[in-house]
This record gives sequence, C-alpha cells and structure tokens, in this order.
Amino acid sequence: MTADTPESDIPRQAPRTGPPAFQDSDEIQDAYLKRAVAEIGELNDEISASGDCADVALPVMASGSPQADIIMVKWAPSIPEQQEGVAFFGRAGTAILKSVQRLGVDPLTLYGTVCVKCLSEMAERSAEDEPPWLLRELEIVRPKLVIAMGERVVDAINALDMPMAEPIVAEPGVIQSLTPTIEALFTPDIDESLDEQGAKRDFWSAFRILGDWHESQPPY
Repeated sequence: MTADTPESDIPRQAPRTGPPAFQDSDEIQDAYLKRAVAEIGELNDEISASGDCADVALPVMASGSPQADIIMVKWAPSIPEQQEGVAFFGRAGTAILKSVQRLGVDPLTLYGTVCVKCLSEMAERSAEDEPPWLLRELEIVRPKLVIAMGERVVDAINALDMPMAEPIVAEPGVIQSLTPTIEALFTPDIDESLDEQGAKRDFWSAFRILGDWHESQPPY
C-alpha cells in the first residue's frame, strides 16, 4: 500500500461475528451443569443398585441443585424422607426453607443430602464404614460451604479421603476450613431440633451464621 492508494481499495478486515463473551461463558456453565446432572444421575443409579439398599423400598436421594454453593448434610433420613425417597422432605425441609429465606439466601443455591441413603442396619454403622457416596457428591457438586448437621456427620466428613482436607469439629456456629476451597459450618441435627424450644434456639443460633457467610461472598 502506498500513500496514493485510494481508501476504497484498502482491504478491510472482516468484522468479528462470534457470540459475545458472556454467551460463551453461559455455554460453558450450561455444559458443566449438564455434566453434574448426569453424574448425579449415575450416582443415584449406583445407590439404587447397591446391595446396601436391597432391603429398602426407596433409597433417599439428595435434593437441590447439583451445582449448589451450599451442601447441607444430615446423618440419616426421617420417616417422611424415607417414604418419599428425598432428602429434606417434610418438616426439616420446610424449616430450612423458612430459615434461608429469613437469611436472604437463595434456596436454589442449596443441595441437601444424607449420609445414610438406605435406612436399615446401615444406621448403626460407624462413619468409617459408610459407602463413599457423600464424597462423590462433594466431588460432583463442588460446594463452597458444607453444613454438617450433627456430630455423626462431622465424623463422616472427617472420615472422607478428601485432598488437602483438615478435620472439622462440632463447634456450633463457627465457619471452619475444610479444604482450600470448601468451608464448613456445624449445627445441631435439624430433626432433633424441631420440637423442643431450647433445641430450636440452639439450631437457629448456629444456622444463622450462614447469613453472615453468604453476605461475605464476593458478587458474581
């Protein structure tokens, strides 16, 4: 090209026509979500086919988003949860829903599960003897916070073979470091906190720390 070249003869670069960056990000997020849904489905199939669940009508599966920021973990299912085969079904789920709404936490950021998926003789086992289903759930969901409801859940989490994990303790209402990317909060067992006023106060006093944790998270 020279100084005498007419401007109309100068080749122009074709405009970029690809999707905006935020659409690319959405597509990536959608792909991660589809993979998480598929992996949870495979895990549920494995649980249903397990010999540990041969004597129960319905294994109790998790509820909530497979990409949740917060995983709530109980030790064993209540009778309504056993009947429906869904964790946090019934009074516990209703109480949690009301609580997170008071704290300004989106229920869609929650995932609820139980350590004992099939309530038979498994309920009498130690945490170390539990199948590795909870570990699989943590690996799939990749939460930012795990809420351990009850001391047996603390034992179960500490028994998991999680990379770079630190033991957590049954200290109510304290945010603890579980791994470099996951924090933990201990509360009393929700099922044991629904009827007696003192137990309700103890549970709420510990659980309400979730609101402070939620507010401290960076915006996205």
